[in-house]
Amino acid sequence: MSRRSTKKFEFGAGIYYFEINKGYQSNITIKRTTLEKALDAYRLYSKNQQKVSWLGKWDGKKFTENKIEELIKE
Repeated sequence: MSRRSTKKFEFGAGIYYFEINKGYQSNITIKRTTLEKALDAYRLYSKNQQKVSWLGKWDGKKFTENKIEELIKE
């Protein structure tokens, strides 16, 4: 069985993203539409999973709001 190629989707502008590393070359990208929902989901996954990385808000060209430490303090 062949492996599918990575990222068969386009990032949506104004949407928050984070990734969960499930092992060797196995990343799951999760998106949420609001910052509150994204931070809640990030906290839950970070408690249960070993490696969770915050990507930030996609603005169409790059990720903004990508410093999770600053966002959690607010």
